Amino acid sequence: MQIAMPAPTRSIDPCRCPLCGQPNACANEIARATGQAQPPCWCTTVTFAPELLVRVPPEAQRRACICAACARAAAG
Repeated sequence: MQIAMPAPTRSIDPCRCPLCGQPNACANEIARATGQAQPPCWCTTVTFAPELLVRVPPEAQRRACICAACARAAAG
């Protein structure tokens, strides 16, 4: 009898976009990493398309920010 092993999960890097893997420039993560207060993150002024948000893998939701390039590409 073989025991089914769970599929390996991707490691989530909160500083990288979960869609393209490029740096996401998240001000919250920069503040956490450096201990230096940051201005509000760029993402607070952007509306993310629902079609874009559903592409984020479940394990990365609310753990890694989408980058500005992916947000622009989805909006345009």
